[in-house]
Amino acid sequence: MTDLSQTIAPKSDQLNADDLIGGPRTIRVTGVSKMREPDQPIAINFEGDGGKPYKPGKSMRRVLVRVWGNDGTAYVGRRMTLYRDDNVQFGGVAVGGIRISHMSDITSAVTMALTVTRANRKPFTVKPLPAEQRRDFDRPAGSPNKGEPLPEGSKQQTGRDRLYAAAREAAAKGSAALADFRADLTDQQDRALDPILAELDRAAERADETDDSPADDSDRFPGDDELAARGEAV
Repeated sequence: MTDLSQTIAPKSDQLNADDLIGGPRTIRVTGVSKMREPDQPIAINFEGDGGKPYKPGKSMRRVLVRVWGNDGTAYVGRRMTLYRDDNVQFGGVAVGGIRISHMSDITSAVTMALTVTRANRKPFTVKPLPAEQRRDFDRPAGSPNKGEPLPEGSKQQTGRDRLYAAAREAAAKGSAALADFRADLTDQQDRALDPILAELDRAAERADETDDSPADDSDRFPGDDELAARGEAV
């Protein structure tokens, strides 16, 4: 597949509606910060944003506050799906804009009235974003319930320990298995592997060499054809 969407992305310091011409995009928030621009006072960074944060307009800021609350720091780690709405107007002209269709951390759809024009308000609905099926290396293994002490003499394994162990297990199966493993990680999890990447690559190379080595026939039991070739009784 030759993806043309990257060739039409506008040059800008923020995510634009034209960036979503190819289809909706689900993002995971990594940070929320205030800006000095009066029309765009909030910047939402997300995984893989390439330095182009999402700067929601007033309508979508109202959606965010209604669904996730006032505290922007609480948004980190949450996800939402953005899409291009061709009907968004500016100065009476339809220029297109970014809208939010789905958000995580809600159990049911949320509907609110948003201003379209000064004299026109229309209902706008945000739907729950299904839980993401991904590996959770951040929750410590064997963590006790809140308020419950660890068993005596036990040591709680950290998320980094679990990530490293899983990465080493994948590397032991070869380069392809290691690549598949890393493809399932978040950007943050993949960056956390940097200290052991050289070790993982060496382990994967050793596994590849083992798989590619010729089989040892010294202990192979001869078949009937081979016995016949030797002149032995079959």
